Amino acid sequence: MGSTRLRRPPAPTDAERARSLAMRGGDAALVGTGSAPVTPLVHHVRADGSAVLLLADDDPLLDRVRGGQTAVMLELADRAAVDLREPVRGLLWITGWLWVPEQRAARRMALQVADVRPHERLLDLGHGATLVRLDPGSAVLADGDGCAALTPVDLAAARPDPFCRLEDHWLAHLEESHPEVFVALARHLPSELSHCRGARIRPLGVDRCGLRLRVETPQRDHDVRLAFPGGASTPEELREQLNALVGCPFRTQEAAREQSADG
Repeated sequence: MGSTRLRRPPAPTDAERARSLAMRGGDAALVGTGSAPVTPLVHHVRADGSAVLLLADDDPLLDRVRGGQTAVMLELADRAAVDLREPVRGLLWITGWLWVPEQRAARRMALQVADVRPHERLLDLGHGATLVRLDPGSAVLADGDGCAALTPVDLAAARPDPFCRLEDHWLAHLEESHPEVFVALARHLPSELSHCRGARIRPLGVDRCGLRLRVETPQRDHDVRLAFPGGASTPEELREQLNALVGCPFRTQEAAREQSADG
């Protein structure tokens, strides 16, 4: 085995990717509670990893939390925008202490959540549901770009990716309406994937650094990051960078239509 190290495409930092995953929301579960995982009615993770959660009043976990701070782990699963064979593309685990705020503070926290992430179940507060807060001690991120341990300070200092709340709609539209894009992108894949019989190229993610693809083969799935020629921070820059990466099949198709019309 040689000692040559392959250069990885640039990607957002570990803390940026964790912040983006938390902002997207994902599926949440409280684990390590001594019983089955608990799915909160509502969850919202703040910049530093602290979280506001709404639990049903009859949840056994509340009996422990009312007795004092309880150590738990909040697991956030980040799901792809399209229907993939393996839909979870990243996980964020936040370990900390769960406690019950007093009633007035709980209502204030619920209003703060409603301002940024409205949810009808917040109206159940005090009517069959109780609000709890998670104060974080540490976090661990695992996704296709790597695995990293993070502190609340790391999370709070990072910014989420500019496209983390837009990518679901954009990627779903790309797969549904522009399959030619993935044909063009195949040339950037490793040869063993681009020439694999029965392989299917799917959109997995997009961020300021590039595009992430899932290549589904008959044997297994492969995640590939394709770097943009330059960075992107606005939707217009994102379109320009994608066009540069793809070779702009949209313009090629438009030119072909114009030529056909002239003929």
